[in-house]
Amino acid sequence: MSTPQPAPQYVYGVTRADARLPEGLTGLDEAPVSLVGDGGACAAVVSDLPTGRALGERADLVSHQGVLNALVDAGTAVLPFRFGAALADRAAVEKELLAGNSDRFAQVLDGLEGRIELRMKATYVQDEVLGEIIAAEPEIAELSRRLREVPPDAADAVYYDRIRLGELIAQAMERRRGRDGQALLDRAAPAAEAFARKTPAREEDVLDVSFLVRADRRQAFEQAVDELGREHADRIRIRLIGPLPPYDFVPEA
Repeated sequence: MSTPQPAPQYVYGVTRADARLPEGLTGLDEAPVSLVGDGGACAAVVSDLPTGRALGERADLVSHQGVLNALVDAGTAVLPFRFGAALADRAAVEKELLAGNSDRFAQVLDGLEGRIELRMKATYVQDEVLGEIIAAEPEIAELSRRLREVPPDAADAVYYDRIRLGELIAQAMERRRGRDGQALLDRAAPAAEAFARKTPAREEDVLDVSFLVRADRRQAFEQAVDELGREHADRIRIRLIGPLPPYDFVPEA
């Protein structure tokens, strides 16, 4: 009888060697999740790697995030890995991932222990902010007025004027985003231990920033963000997402 070959392992992240996984936790293809340690301070969070197909389906991404979210929800410090990390077997996890890296992993986990990541997104109420821009920028107001008066059958004649108007509005929006985003960040940041600011993805995005917050300060931080939301509700929508796996506070190398 042939000896079964060790199963390749999918790695979700690294946690403390003595961590307790949520009961019944499953990962990719609903495979049971377990810990692999090498006798040191840290252990890898793993499950058997699906065979016979390539990774990358939406269900794989959801499962990866689900495992990490379950650890965060359980209050377990975790160093999350990006999607797609896999090793040949459990022995390879011990030798290639953990051996020689435990001290570095433990140091990162020390910085995450008792802390959570919360992400704040702020978005303009576009009609309100556009009204502000038109009221404050005479050139934009005048060009907008003239374009509104152009009959539909003459639209081609003012094509470049419309482009110019769009550019002026975008520039004015960028100036406001810089001021408003910094003002929001200055108010929220003191309640957190660290923050990682992201580049806004859309013109209407004011601020996209992740905060590292002590778990025992979460309520105070959320209250500070709620207060900001109430103060700016007429022109900026603010929402808080999380807790999240602390990707933004893990060194890249």
